[in-house]
Amino acid sequence: MKKFLLLLLAITSLQSVKAQSEAFKKGSVMIFWGWNRAWYSNSDIHLYGQDYNFTLHNVSAHDRPTPISEFDHYINPTKISIPQVNYNVTYFIEDNLGITFGVDHMKYVMDQSQTVDITGHIDNPQYAAMVHNGKIDLTNGEFLKFEHTNGLNYLNLGLQKYNQLLNRKNFDIFWGAGVGAGVLVPKTDATLMGKAESDHFHLAGFGLDARTSVNLLLWNHFVAKAEFKYAYINLPSVRTTQENVKVDKAIQDFNACELVFGVGYTFNTKKIK
Repeated sequence: MKKFLLLLLAITSLQSVKAQSEAFKKGSVMIFWGWNRAWYSNSDIHLYGQDYNFTLHNVSAHDRPTPISEFDHYINPTKISIPQVNYNVTYFIEDNLGITFGVDHMKYVMDQSQTVDITGHIDNPQYAAMVHNGKIDLTNGEFLKFEHTNGLNYLNLGLQKYNQLLNRKNFDIFWGAGVGAGVLVPKTDATLMGKAESDHFHLAGFGLDARTSVNLLLWNHFVAKAEFKYAYINLPSVRTTQENVKVDKAIQDFNACELVFGVGYTFNTKKIK
């Protein structure tokens, strides 16, 4: 009987803790605005058109965050979309289970200071002459400049589960984990072999991601969040020139790591006492 009573007390205590852990209630809404840093795996870039069809192998790239010295870009309402930003809204379909629609505005910049392997053909003799022993130097940008800088826009839908790590009167800490999927709508800035650049938003591909986050909830409403995403990005239809948008295309796929940090606000969130 004594063991039974102790077990009953333990179960009751766990149920009490569980009841206190439901700060993000069903029907609540959370809005979020933040900033990101991104890292990209090397990738093969296949470019093709009427007079060329070639692949650049193992191309490296980096992101392009706005310098902190230009801090007004982060707070000025007319400029806040210029940095690498993330914004989303989450609706909680169950206690601590939310569906998120978001936009990740990343920036992808091909490294210019690199020499890469190239296979395929180029009909234009001026640019074909830049290939030496199956390699091409991209340093000066005369052959190719390739950037998704306005940007590598990932429109995604995600599902996250939140678990409470700490519960206090005026703040809570939640760990979140989930998955997401969406489409890529970049505005690609590419200059290829002297052709006029194509700098328009376009549907270029899709992405899949896994995500995890730490969320600090203050006074039941204010949120500070740090999130990590690991994504696979596939772009089978990248516009590269203005001259012939239906023919001149690029294909690439790569992995991306994204670190997101920012602030949010929750509506209809209640503390369970």
